[in-house]
Amino acid sequence: MKNLDTFETDKKICMHFEDDRERFEGAVVPPIFHNTLFTYETVDVLNDALQSEHSFYVYGRGTNPTVEIVEKKLAALERGQACKLFSSGMAAISAALINSVKSGDHVLCVSNLYFSTMELLKYLGKFNVSHSVIYSTETEAIKQALQPNTKVIFLESPTDMTFRLINLDEVADLARTKGIRTIIDNTWATPLFQKPLTKGIDVVVHSASKYLGGHSDVLGGAIVTSKENMKTIFRKEYLLMGAAMTPNEASLLLRGLRTLPFRIQGHEENAIKVAKFLHNHPKVKQVNFPGLETHPDYHLGKSQLSGYSGLMSFELNEASFNDVKGVINKMKVFKIGVSWGSFESLIISPSLGNNEGKLVKEHIDPCTIRLAVGLENANALIEDLEQALSE
Repeated sequence: MKNLDTFETDKKICMHFEDDRERFEGAVVPPIFHNTLFTYETVDVLNDALQSEHSFYVYGRGTNPTVEIVEKKLAALERGQACKLFSSGMAAISAALINSVKSGDHVLCVSNLYFSTMELLKYLGKFNVSHSVIYSTETEAIKQALQPNTKVIFLESPTDMTFRLINLDEVADLARTKGIRTIIDNTWATPLFQKPLTKGIDVVVHSASKYLGGHSDVLGGAIVTSKENMKTIFRKEYLLMGAAMTPNEASLLLRGLRTLPFRIQGHEENAIKVAKFLHNHPKVKQVNFPGLETHPDYHLGKSQLSGYSGLMSFELNEASFNDVKGVINKMKVFKIGVSWGSFESLIISPSLGNNEGKLVKEHIDPCTIRLAVGLENANALIEDLEQALSE
């Protein structure tokens, strides 16, 4: 249930926080600083700035006024101390993970994660960083899956494709007692509906290309964490890897944040209606959406989430891959495409027709269809699903 005071505070952050209109001659929209460098009056002043580049404008690969405004908004929304924007969500995830491990370390993945995150973890094996996956979301099972060299617990809550929830308070407490860093991908809930740092999680990452941008025209990512963590991330994984967000992208992201509180409520309202329709449909075996009272983690969600976004999945009854493909191909309002989190409704399946064994191993039903419920009329979305499921 939403805390209205918190939600109103977040609305003010999205719309006005750190816009600094006096600094920019009263401009309602802050200017885009296209310049790649900033000059200084003396060598000594420049050298001082270079020693603390995270706090000064020196070169575009480091800091930029346009980008910084968005970073301050996201840090405030997450109730974090510092934020850095990256050129993509995967750039942010890569920086967060590489900053947290060294050769010989182990990463524990909790249940289903974004497939590119898993590919990155496989790649890190080249540098003697191992990983394993525990498909249970229960804290005790997570504890039992820890290894002596585990340095990171990486999670998404809700989990990717299956949309199970993880008790963030318990996992954060567990990790803290063992000196393990926790990293969460908070893209699904956005900072408006879940604030993991307040639960004790160490690092939050986002794909800003999803709800934060909200218009399918921004590619970006973000890390929000403590100032202490960010100092090392900034000087190493951020500056050296060079995956900085451009001022143009930041300006589009700033525009997206202005309407985020209103858009995310629209996604939530539509998603709940669609989920209830699917739950009552005879062709549907199960709906994976934590906003339904029948969801196994519904009560945990009520204490941990303040709302629900528009991403969910459902499983067909006694269906083949051709059935799954047929339903998707019949859609008219829902468009077939990857990604999610913008105004449009999208549909896709993790099933490719030749990966059933892999899906079963990952505890994903091969008859799963994923929906990104957009901002179209809810009745139109339900009618679209009805006609596609009718055969």
